[in-house]
Amino acid sequence: MFIIAGLGNPTRDYEGTRHNAGFEVIDALAEKYNIAVDTKKHRAYIGKGMIAGQKVILAKPQTYMNLSGESIKSLVDYYKIDTVSNLLVIYDDISLNPGQIRIREKGSAGGHNGIKNIIAHLGNQVFLRIKVGVGQKPPKQDLADYVLGHFTKNEEEKMQEGYAHAVIAAERILSGEITSAMNEFNRKKKDE
Repeated sequence: MFIIAGLGNPTRDYEGTRHNAGFEVIDALAEKYNIAVDTKKHRAYIGKGMIAGQKVILAKPQTYMNLSGESIKSLVDYYKIDTVSNLLVIYDDISLNPGQIRIREKGSAGGHNGIKNIIAHLGNQVFLRIKVGVGQKPPKQDLADYVLGHFTKNEEEKMQEGYAHAVIAAERILSGEITSAMNEFNRKKKDE
């Protein structure tokens, strides 16, 4: 069984913000595979289903971004998930252009407080990730204001493409094709 957790902030106030890119990908997976992510357990909304022949739990932690590890740790412990190979976390990344994605098998938090909290709760940084680019913060703008802000119309179009790519990447990871997915999605595109 896989846990696929998308990071974001609960409540309507944060819908459509840069920090909620992870939630958007979970919603796209849920829609494609007809998985209702509406059961409240482990401080998250979760839904169970099948993707690429694998049993999955889609999760949207409701702890607010900076405490995401509390929900993820509870899910991992309850379902006895091997975090190295069966936990996939999807989240926003300000170092990538809007809609660009990167797949990683491990790594530091890179300044992302949600990932920092997950690493602290799990006690290691070896878990699968899909980072979804939301663009760099403009100079002099507060980081919190930026990640809690909304996309421009142009950025939103790129984000929709990024969410679709993240869905494909997740499917490939679940199919055991992580290396080919990394080769495809981690390379720089000419216009970036």
